[in-house]
Amino acid sequence: MRLERVTPKNYEAALKLSVREDQKDLVASVEHSLAEAYVYGEHAWPRLVYDGDRLVGFLMAFVDLPWKDPDDTDRRSGLWRLNIAGKEQGRGYGTFAVEAACAELRARGTIDFYVTYVPRDGGPAPFYRGLGFVPTGEVADGETVAVRRL
Repeated sequence: MRLERVTPKNYEAALKLSVREDQKDLVASVEHSLAEAYVYGEHAWPRLVYDGDRLVGFLMAFVDLPWKDPDDTDRRSGLWRLNIAGKEQGRGYGTFAVEAACAELRARGTIDFYVTYVPRDGGPAPFYRGLGFVPTGEVADGETVAVRRL
């Protein structure tokens, strides 16, 4: 498994990635994420997840992003988006992607790695809990905020 940059050669394949139908309310699309990566270029770290030559997912980390508004001095880093193709889930790709993002941000000096997720049955809370994320008690746009100390 490996992470690769989004390039002119692979972005069209990335746009075809889709989570399972029952998960589409949990995570924004790759298209939406790439638009945010463009707008927040200095803070976004988008990557594609490959198993050999097969594209299996997309992740986007955020680095030193103002937490609540552009002038906020509370800046955080963490996982902004994780999309593993529906048919590829349950094979360790999500865990690999999160651990790779943690390693990248740890190398950049990040101590606390944040994630937000929709708190509903069938949601990703057990996945993130299993990776060591602990809810902070905060809610952002209706999503649970959790953190993992790196």
